Amino acid sequence: MKLMPVPLSRIQIQDSFWSKHTELVEKVMIPRQWTIMTDQDPCVESSHCLENFKIAAGKKEGDFYGAVFQDTDIAKWLEAVGYSLAVHKNTELEETADEVIELIAEAQQPDGYLDTYFITKAPDQKWKNLCEGHELYTAGHMMEAAAAYYEGTGKRRFLDCTRKLADLICDTFGREEGKIHGYPGHQEIEIGLIRLALATGERKYMDQAKYFLDIRGVGENFFLTERQQPGYESLFPEFADYDPAYSQSHKPVREQETAEGHAVRAVYMYSAMADIADAYQDEEMLEACRKLWNNIVNKRMYVTGGIGSSGFLERFTTDYDLPNDCNYSETCASIGMAMFSLRMANITRESQYADIAELQLYNTILAGAALDGQSFFYVNPLEVCPQNCMPHTSRSHVKAVRQKWFGVACCPPNVARTLASLGKYIYGVAKHEIYMHLYISNETQLSFDQGDIILITESEMPWNGKAHIRILGVQSSLLLALRIPEYAENFRIYTQEHAIHPDIQNGYAKILVEHDLDVTIQFDIRVRFLRANRNISFDTGRAAVKRGPVVYCFEEADNGKNLSSVYLFTDRPVQEYYVDKLGGIVELEIPGKKMKNHTEHLYEEYVPDFDDIVCKAVPYAYWNNRGTGEMAVWMHTVMFCP
Repeated sequence: MKLMPVPLSRIQIQDSFWSKHTELVEKVMIPRQWTIMTDQDPCVESSHCLENFKIAAGKKEGDFYGAVFQDTDIAKWLEAVGYSLAVHKNTELEETADEVIELIAEAQQPDGYLDTYFITKAPDQKWKNLCEGHELYTAGHMMEAAAAYYEGTGKRRFLDCTRKLADLICDTFGREEGKIHGYPGHQEIEIGLIRLALATGERKYMDQAKYFLDIRGVGENFFLTERQQPGYESLFPEFADYDPAYSQSHKPVREQETAEGHAVRAVYMYSAMADIADAYQDEEMLEACRKLWNNIVNKRMYVTGGIGSSGFLERFTTDYDLPNDCNYSETCASIGMAMFSLRMANITRESQYADIAELQLYNTILAGAALDGQSFFYVNPLEVCPQNCMPHTSRSHVKAVRQKWFGVACCPPNVARTLASLGKYIYGVAKHEIYMHLYISNETQLSFDQGDIILITESEMPWNGKAHIRILGVQSSLLLALRIPEYAENFRIYTQEHAIHPDIQNGYAKILVEHDLDVTIQFDIRVRFLRANRNISFDTGRAAVKRGPVVYCFEEADNGKNLSSVYLFTDRPVQEYYVDKLGGIVELEIPGKKMKNHTEHLYEEYVPDFDDIVCKAVPYAYWNNRGTGEMAVWMHTVMFCP
């Protein structure tokens, strides 16, 4: 039986590390993003998102503006609102969201169709450009948002709208004669249909999601055929020489073994594959998920958790192709990888998957938003020299500062919905079983057949390897499974100051709980200097610094310019200090050397000379919160070869 997340209404996060991020969602991100989506901020590019719905609803004259998938911005915003309302009641916010939902309902067409681009700009092209049109992608985000809003408020208006849309999709796509035998160019509808099936109990939505996966990449490629049809209108010039691997449609999904193409498309699809594998007990599909996950984690993922290394088409490339200063690593891709990993953790009960979900959350996902919640990274490089990030070059996609908004603004509301749903990542629960994936301070109420229990966690993560867990109201036997993080050393568990030695299975320490219980876990966290596989040529002779789940970086603000001339000692003690800067962090001081510059010429023969220095490292997630400057994750090291 698959583990399920705890409903957000039953979990209250009060954590010294995470609360400062999750509280930004309601206080800053949601209202700030609402201001932008309603075109009230003259300092950022117009969103026109709500205006598009007003035009589609006939409430206003005008032309569609924005990307073909512009509707998804408001969908993800509503999803974040739904999660937020599940935890914190906010009458004014709920009223605003209800008004938006009513506008969406007015824009929806009588048959259930809902996409403002095709309603207002290209009504004769509906369902005729699945390769590029993003209709099914947009529908999926609407369904996810509706399920979240229903979960957070109990209101069915939005849910009923998306059910009508889902019914239309079920009637339009399928194997039967007269239906379109196609699938989405950008996967997401599969996740949306699954969420809708779980929210409504309607099995046909799950079956439809399975259909979209089953038919993908089978036989003659649908997109290549579609693109040859009379009247096909291309929306993206870069798709002129279309590669089916870009959309993971190059072969049937059960036969795919390497992560290919657009990274966000890929991990959204893999997330749905995991859900369908569990729902239908499809071992072949689950095995494909394992292979794809392993390929990413072991050969195509950055040390920070970033995925999708190519700045061209935001895609995976080949094994070990992981450049640092021109990589893409879209924030949305890391969010998708966390979603995929969480699903695999709940299906398999293996801690390796939760390890990666945690890595994503503490690093690339957090790096996607500034500490004030008002600016964002779309791209997450591991090395930046601001002067090199020039327009019309191979690094033009790399930004040295977070942006207030984007013309394609998928990442900001995606960060908001992820942080708002953080509680779903902490536990996986099944009958008589509680798996603790993440050690985040919270108070949670869990319902079992024998009654409710209260679970209270007080955690010192990520800075200290210690958490105190109390379980109250136990009336019958329960299994508590505590994840042993991959970086944890000397992991130990105490009850009433007495050490216990539970069974360990798949990276979880399992404790039988038969009465109210206090448990303390402790483990050592040390600074580690990680070396890359030698096939990653960009990192040869370099090391990355990691402490617990937190990857560190070096900034010009602490270490001056020319970070590439700094060499770290990896065999000397590292000093660790908790400091108040950047919202409170453990800062590292690492001894090193910095090469002096002996020439003003471009090239010259000379013997390098070095100054002894002490380098400061801060969490990668917080870089660029103190102004523009150089940044690097992988640093040269002082090596003594035999």
